[in-house]
Amino acid sequence: MLKEKPQGVKWMDFLLQVQRDLNVAVAEFTELKQQLERDTLVLSILKKLQEFDTAIKEYNSALLEKKYVAAAQQLEKARSSLKMLESRQGFELKILKALGTELTVQTQNMLYHLGEEWQKLAVWKLPPSKESSSLESVVHSELHLRTVPSKEEEIAGPPVASVLQAFAVLGELHTKLKIFGQLLLKYILKPLILYPSLQPLTEEQSDVFILRFQSEALTLDHSSPMEVFDKIKLIFEVLHKYLLNVPLEQPVEDKKDCRVTLAELLGDMIWEELSDCLIQNCLVNSIPTNSSKLEQYIEVIKSTEEFEKALKNMQFLKGDTTDLLKYARNVNSHFANKKCQDVIVAARNLMTSEIHNTVKITPDSCVALPRLPDPGARDHLKTQKTSKLVHHDVNLENETKLSQYTFSLPTCRISSSVEKLMELAYQTLLEATASTDQCCIQLFYSVRNIFQLFYDVVPTYHKENLQKLPQLAAIHHNNCMYIAHHLLTLGHQFRYRLTNILCDGAATFVDMVPGFRRLGMECFLAQMRVQRGEILERLSSARNFSNMDDEENYCAANKAIRQVLHQLKRLGKVWQDVLPVNIYCKAMGTLLNTALTEIVTRIAALEDISAEDADKLYSLCRTMVEEGPQVFTPLPEDDKNKKYQEEVPVYVQKWMTFKELMIILQANLQEIVDQWADGKGPLAAEFSAAEVKSLIRALFQNTERRAAALAKIK
Repeated sequence: MLKEKPQGVKWMDFLLQVQRDLNVAVAEFTELKQQLERDTLVLSILKKLQEFDTAIKEYNSALLEKKYVAAAQQLEKARSSLKMLESRQGFELKILKALGTELTVQTQNMLYHLGEEWQKLAVWKLPPSKESSSLESVVHSELHLRTVPSKEEEIAGPPVASVLQAFAVLGELHTKLKIFGQLLLKYILKPLILYPSLQPLTEEQSDVFILRFQSEALTLDHSSPMEVFDKIKLIFEVLHKYLLNVPLEQPVEDKKDCRVTLAELLGDMIWEELSDCLIQNCLVNSIPTNSSKLEQYIEVIKSTEEFEKALKNMQFLKGDTTDLLKYARNVNSHFANKKCQDVIVAARNLMTSEIHNTVKITPDSCVALPRLPDPGARDHLKTQKTSKLVHHDVNLENETKLSQYTFSLPTCRISSSVEKLMELAYQTLLEATASTDQCCIQLFYSVRNIFQLFYDVVPTYHKENLQKLPQLAAIHHNNCMYIAHHLLTLGHQFRYRLTNILCDGAATFVDMVPGFRRLGMECFLAQMRVQRGEILERLSSARNFSNMDDEENYCAANKAIRQVLHQLKRLGKVWQDVLPVNIYCKAMGTLLNTALTEIVTRIAALEDISAEDADKLYSLCRTMVEEGPQVFTPLPEDDKNKKYQEEVPVYVQKWMTFKELMIILQANLQEIVDQWADGKGPLAAEFSAAEVKSLIRALFQNTERRAAALAKIK
């Protein structure tokens, strides 16, 4: 008989059996759960496949009926279902690739149909010319907008709304609108801004609205902003009425509250470029060039405000103030910038013009100065009181009064461009007196920049001519002195009429005066050095004036003398009526003095001078004395030049020395001794004892009479 298991063992077996049954149950449950998940996934996949299939079928049905918005929505549903299927990990179907291909094909088919409809709605007729932006090309451009749908489309609803909203649903509207916007800018909006003669023409037919252009003959280079705004506004009104007044009912980027019109989308795309074009080619040209016209610019500002308001009403613009209006309102700053730029450009054009076109300046000449009000009456009264006190106390007035021309510029010729340049400076400063503080400061420093520009540009731009042509060097010298003369008082004349910031001593041009004087003198002195070098070079061919009894030597010396005189006479004619008389005489005197000094030095250095040599040297010197004064012709009137020809010794330092040399060449020993007069005679005033002795030794043979004469020269 078997022995029964203990109670504890039975309980353990029971627990083990329960554990095994529980494990089996858990395994079965897990398997059933996984099976349920697989079945649920299969059901969801099948549901999405069904939704995809339904969406494609409804798409095809809507497309046949030309219900483009509904068709596009069904395509988007099909795309959403396909994305859901493709996102299932671990569950891949070969059919998904085929579905994706089918969706792509149907989308392209849809876009093709929409493109066909779009081309019917907005038809561009453009010229084949490559220069599409030229006026002739733009005149032949047309835009046709369909206004009435065909009979087939009347059932499906407005074609414009359905086509454009369908593009929006498919996400292609931005691309289409961008292309349309670029064509609109290139062939319509920009040409209307750039060409004043271009006028838009509208023609409304039974089923189409035609926009074309014609060119009218105009003399103006630029249209007024008001005219341009009216043209642009007309174009936007037409587009708003027939094409772009379509709200997008579909959410954009999943923003359910987003509701915009096509006009707003187009405005966002083209406004920045259109605004820049309006500013650069319309508003810039309308900025006044004179401060007196600034008040009239209010009309432009109002017109700009009305233009933007009209575009906002048509929803092309948002509510914020744009750069266009900001630019128009900031007219004072733009006026100052434009005025300064125009002044500098005008000044540079004058500086790079020909120097040789001249005008005559006399002490009576003056720039046409504006009539400026007197400084404050308080200063005037104070001056009167002071003068009265001095008058009653002691009379300080000098008996000899200065001439009214004491501080005037002497008569000379300057470039007409420099006279215009100075007039430009005065007119600009006058403009500054009537401008705002900021504009006044800008204009004042623009005038300073004019003169600084002259200082830098003219010597460089005309460098070659100033070096080669003596007349231009003289004119440039006069130009610089003329400018320096006006700079002395230019700031003072305007200092009480400019802004307070400049009245405290900043409004001055005196600091520029030394530079201009130096500029003129350096140029003229450089020309003087060139002329001096040519004179010395010509005299170097005179063979030191030795052995004049040799015909060849005499001819060479005579030729050198003639060349020097010819050079001086030519210079005298070139500088005649150009340089101030005193400068002319000093310059010609210096050059003639150079020639005489060189001749005296060469003759005084000779060791042997025969009687025949002396006669021929005297003949050469007589030529210089007779014809030398004739080079002094500062004035065109010959009778007025005699005065200066008689004053040759004043301007030619070695003139008397030269004449004394001529006396020595023809004198005997006693006459030379008499001229010396124990060191007190005229000969002693021009020559040293050593030089006179050297000449005596060269002219006379070694005799007792010569020795006695030499002994008296000491």
